[in-house]
This record gives sequence, C-alpha cells and structure tokens, in this order.
Amino acid sequence: MSRPRLRRTLSALATLAVASTTLTGCFDESSPHDALRDFLVGWQTGDYELAARRTDGDETAVRKALADVKLELDAASFRFKIKNVSLNGDESRADFRAEVDLGENSPLWGYDGVLPLHLVDGVWKVRWSPSVIHPQLKEGQRFAVDPEAIPRQPINDRNGESLQSPQVLYVAGVVPSQLGAQAEQVVQELAKYTGFPHDRLLNRIRSSPPNQMVPLAHFGGRRYLQLKDQLGRIKQLTVQEQPQPLAPKEPKDLVGKVSAITPEDEQKLGGPQRAGDSVGQSGLQKAYQDYLTGSTQTKVVIIDAKTGKDVAVLKEWPGRSNQSVKTTIDSAVQQAADQAVKESQTSALVAVDKATGEIRAVATSGMNQEKDALAGKFPAGTAFSIIATDALVKGGVKTNLRLTCPAERTVGGARFVEAGQAAGVSEPAPTLTENFAKGCVTALASLARRVDAGALAQSAKAFGIGQPWQLPLKSFSGPPALALGSDADKARAIAGQSVQVSPLSMALVAAAVGSGTWRPPVLVTDPKSPDATGEIAPAPVPQPVPLDPKVRAALTTMMQAGAKGSPAQAGSGRVYGVSAPTGDEDSKQRWFVGWQGDLAIAVLAKNYNPAAIAGSFFGALRDQG
Repeated sequence: MSRPRLRRTLSALATLAVASTTLTGCFDESSPHDALRDFLVGWQTGDYELAARRTDGDETAVRKALADVKLELDAASFRFKIKNVSLNGDESRADFRAEVDLGENSPLWGYDGVLPLHLVDGVWKVRWSPSVIHPQLKEGQRFAVDPEAIPRQPINDRNGESLQSPQVLYVAGVVPSQLGAQAEQVVQELAKYTGFPHDRLLNRIRSSPPNQMVPLAHFGGRRYLQLKDQLGRIKQLTVQEQPQPLAPKEPKDLVGKVSAITPEDEQKLGGPQRAGDSVGQSGLQKAYQDYLTGSTQTKVVIIDAKTGKDVAVLKEWPGRSNQSVKTTIDSAVQQAADQAVKESQTSALVAVDKATGEIRAVATSGMNQEKDALAGKFPAGTAFSIIATDALVKGGVKTNLRLTCPAERTVGGARFVEAGQAAGVSEPAPTLTENFAKGCVTALASLARRVDAGALAQSAKAFGIGQPWQLPLKSFSGPPALALGSDADKARAIAGQSVQVSPLSMALVAAAVGSGTWRPPVLVTDPKSPDATGEIAPAPVPQPVPLDPKVRAALTTMMQAGAKGSPAQAGSGRVYGVSAPTGDEDSKQRWFVGWQGDLAIAVLAKNYNPAAIAGSFFGALRDQG
C-alpha cells in the first residue's frame, strides 16, 4: 500500500470511529441505530457480510454489490457521515454524506445519499436497492471511472516553435469487455514483463468503461523492442503507436529527455501520475514536469452494465491545467552556434542578447551544454582582464600605459610565464591595450600593485562574478569571493589563474561591455518559476549594474583591438572581443569573449582557436540573414 493511500485509510478509520460514537449517542435501543451503524461500518471497512446482514436484500447479492462498487471506482477508501435521521413508526430515513477516495486518480468524490430503513420482524433493516449506494444508481447499472490524460505540452523557443520533434511511444492496453474472465491472467503476464504492480493494473481495468481502450503501459522505442516478443504472447493486449513531440532538438541537454513513466517513477511520484504518463528525465523537461504534464481529467459515470454506454455523469474533474514552457532560445541562432562548434572536437559556445541577458543559444562539441556551458568551472585566464580593467581604469590607470611583456615575471612571489614569448624586452614596450589584446599574462600580472583589492573585488561583483543569479537548470556565476590578500593573489586573479568561471558567466561579461549594463541571465520567460504550486518563493533576481561610461569606452576600444586581425573578424561587420588562454597550459583550452551586433558570446575550446569558432558563428548568422 502506497503512503498516500495508507494515510487516507487511517484517516478514514479515524472518521469511522467518530461516526460510530456519534451514532451511539443519537438513539436509544428501540431505534434503527444498530442497522445504520453496522451497515455503514461494514461498507466502509470492507466487512460486506456485516453490512449485508443489516439489509432486507439477498445477502450474497448485497455483498457482491458493495464489493463491486469498490472495484468499479478503484476506491482507496469510503467515509460516511450521518446528516439527519427521521423516524415514522416502523419506517426510518437516514440522510448521509459519502466521501470516496478515488485512489490513483486523486480526487475525492463526495455525494449525498439516503438510507431507507424499516422494521422486519421487529428488527431494523436497510431497504435494499442500488439507490442505497447512490441515488441515481439503478438495477442493471454500474459505476466506472473514465480518466483522460492531458497531452504533454511542448518546450518552445522564443518564437513559439517547438524544441522537440516527434517520437513514437508504444501504448499497450486492453478493452475490458473483450477480456471476459481472462483479465487476471492478462495483468499477471503484463506485470511480469513490465514490473508494474499487478493489483494496480487489474483495478485500472475493472474501474474503466468496458468498451474503451484502457492504456496500461507506454514504452519508448528501445524498451518496446526489448519486450515486443513477450507482449506479443498476450493475445488480448493491443499495442498502438503514438507519435508525441518528445525527442529534443538543440540545445538537447537543456531541453532534456522524456520517457514513459516506469514502475519506479510511479511509486516515487505518486499523486495523479498513471502508468503511461510521461516524465521528464533531465533538463527543462524535468525542471518543469508539473507544468508540462498537468494531471489526468477524471469523470465518475454510471454506465449500462450490458451495453457499456454512459447513462449519467456523476462528477467531473478537469485535472490540473498544463502549459508549454517558453524559452529565450532562438532556433536560428542555435543553428549557427551548432554549425560553428562542429569545427572542433571540444568546445562550448554561449550566446546571449547583450541588451537583456536572455540566452539565445548554447552549443557544444564533446561537452555538455548544461554541465559545462552553463555550470562548468574553468579558469578565466586573461579573459578576466576585462573585469580587471574596470578596476584599473577607475583607479586612474591609462590604457596607453606601456608595460613590458617578458617571457617570465614574478609578482609578490608568484611566477608567471608568457608562452611563446622570446627572452628580452621589445622596444618600445606595448601599451595596456596591446597587452590586453594579446593576452600577455606577464604584463597584465604586473598591474597587481596598481589596483586595490577591494576595488578589484567590487568590479568582479559588478560584472556578475559570484552573483546569486539562478536558472531553472544548473549554472555557475563564479566564486562568491576572490582571494586578494596579497599582490601575488591580485596578480593571479588578474591573470585569471585563481578565478573560475563558466562560458555563460563570461558571455554575460561581454554583454555588459557591449550594452553598458550587466544583467543576470534568463533562459525561461514563461512560466516565471518551475514551481507549479506557487508554494516556493522565487529567489531574488540580482539587479542590473550599469558600467562606468569611461570604463565602457576604454573596454570597447580595447576589445575592438583584441578582435582585429583575428579569425573572429573574418567576415563583414565589426566584432569586439579578446582571445585568451585559460592560464592552465595543461588543459590546452582558450577563450574568446566578445560581441557583434545584438549578440554577446563566450567560446571555450580545446586544441582549437576559439576566435575561429566565433568567426564561423557570426558568419553563419550573416548567411542566414
């Protein structure tokens, strides 16, 4: 017995105890009290023999009728409350309220009923007829529960286009009226092959309208092929193909995978889920599961026992409404990003709208779009000099300051090496802008003595490093605090050796320079929170941070110089950016951080020039236009 069902059963028994006590206090010995109590207690607890003895009907027929009601409704429990009792000689009438827990179908069904009683040989008996069970129930009729699953809603891009393509699910089910006495055998075999609980499958069949196909289990293509032969041996089982838009398009890792619910999922999720419902396994499909699926629409009906046709609808629940998820992904931009990263074996590209922080594309080759592009932790390398420049310029350092770029330099005991730099000093020494564009680590590290630790930390925060922004998927903004206790610490930070960032956080840095304001990232615009219940308050969103105009002007010039002559500037239109090693030579990874037009990007690549990927990306966008 599942926990929700167990809790409801215990609650029902508690209600029964109270009801019995109330009944005892209402009547004296010459009243219909004993009959009322025994009948309702017997019905509620499943002691149908006790209930049947307190009626004037055939006891065998009454026992079967009450037992059938529980099966026809797939009821977890019944609760009864006496509302009023009237007595007129040897006739009596009891008005009661019934509450039926419909088990896996979730809703509680309440209705008002009437128990007519009369004296039979000096003993009070319930005057039996099907209307005792429900006022509208007649001979030759039965209950049924008619569920209708709400189709899963899609995850869409910013223009409303689905980010999933059709995928075939295989639906295994039966028509109850065609099973005859073989229902038990059918579910035993199906349970053996699928792992779904035998009793739940059987109850689902018994409670459904007899002439309708009852879905019992859904399978993805791989699982169906594994079970195809075994399922084919169950002659009464029908398997239908059901195309659904479930196969994720790019960015696949962010969209996520969906599967038919498994026995383990059904047990874990509880609530309205039924075997055959879909469940998000990863990405946004998992994060927004409750929004995308909703819950089953359910009707309690009276049907003709011979024809199986509906006679009356007693109650209808619309289920929990569901809705699509609207992302900020632009499919055209995503296509260009996917095309660009194919040039390398290991790379990640994140593109954001520089004016809003909305994520337009996340593409990877040999890396994971969520774990690496959004939530990865990589050394910032000299790309961090974008942030350091904010503190330096505010502190009075000029961009035309000349700094030597030696092959090696020690700052506060920390040693820095400029790979590929020949020994000796070139004349004249390069400017800060030139060293920035080149990513000379020895020159940039020497600036540690010219910047205050507090100012450097404040600049990092202003560019979103370590800020508590949150996405519905895993993401990383950087360390919440920088180690800046000494000149060596500051030098390591400026060189990006002690600061870890994600491609997403660096794309937002580029967007801040490109737009003049840092903004937190946005991936989903509707709904506002993954929590469909509204019980969890969304985390506060960091406020936009405008850049100092003087700093922005300086960085714009410096990043124009950084992209000039690089593969990023291969096509038409001006590109702004900077290429930089990560500072971890063993990783052989490099950054390109920059923007063109409305889009800011960060590219991280291994054994490949990230500026070339950036150039391919911007070129592909121009070709689309």
